[in-house]
Amino acid sequence: MKLPKPFSDDLIFWDTEFSSFDIHKGEILSIGMVKMSGEELYIELEHRGQVSEWVKENVVSQLKGPKLNREEAVKRIRDFIGDGMPYLMAYVQTFDIPYLYKLFGVDDSKNNKSLPFNWIPMDFASVLFAYGYDPEELVTARREKFCRKIGVKRSEYREHHALDDAKFLRDVYIALIKSKK
Repeated sequence: MKLPKPFSDDLIFWDTEFSSFDIHKGEILSIGMVKMSGEELYIELEHRGQVSEWVKENVVSQLKGPKLNREEAVKRIRDFIGDGMPYLMAYVQTFDIPYLYKLFGVDDSKNNKSLPFNWIPMDFASVLFAYGYDPEELVTARREKFCRKIGVKRSEYREHHALDDAKFLRDVYIALIKSKK
């Protein structure tokens, strides 16, 4: 199936790990970003609050530091992104984007002007859907078969590590684009 060329190649693939699925209580613990070029950024943030049991079991052991405060993290993200206002692409960004907006202090008074990226996030689950794949393809038992089919080795990426998840997402996106030409 030949699909039209994406609207923009100015994409940054990203993922976060956070302390809780409750966006009112939780905070970002780490963020990984990867440009189409492969340039990457990984940040861990200071956090002294509670973390959910799931996060303790699946994420905390992968956080090795150093830890940045929120202001320094925002500065590093801005520096990495630059002036282009790229689109951010995450897989099921339902939780990631509120945490990122929270980190950048988005509120009604700023009218999204505090963001160094396009305010409309791209959701990779929707891309899968548009390409004819089940949007849950990357989180189910079918993931390994799907990855073999498109030529991406999932075993090369740590699961629930923000940078590895962002790199994996980029590599899957590139494989899908190539396979649909």
